[in-house]
Amino acid sequence: MTIHGTGRLKGVLGAFVIATVFALAGCASDIMKNYIGQPIESVVLDYGPPTTVVDLGQGERAYQWRKISTNAVSGSSSGEVRHTKHGTEYETTETPGYVESRECFYTFYARASAGRWFVTNFRQPKLECE
Repeated sequence: MTIHGTGRLKGVLGAFVIATVFALAGCASDIMKNYIGQPIESVVLDYGPPTTVVDLGQGERAYQWRKISTNAVSGSSSGEVRHTKHGTEYETTETPGYVESRECFYTFYARASAGRWFVTNFRQPKLECE
């Protein structure tokens, strides 16, 4: 009976984790979706000029923004007193800090109409960029 209950708990926790991942995965895409139908200038006004513009031909372009995020992760230090036959020793454990960097690309597709470019679609960002 306990095993069955534990299995059910694991199933509920697994479903919760999966639901959380999918809820977080929609963040950037949900924002990007809001620009469909708007002139590309709307995106430029919110996020600055694109890093790259690619002419796809037949009145279509891809506008791409590149974002690099840097995060400093601090190190840690801990200690433990040990009693040995030679006396008392203090042993320290240190974990060094590091800097992590993530590069993300956000791409909008646009079509020319009446001399302006309007967002028609976007490319789904990588999961870690959502």
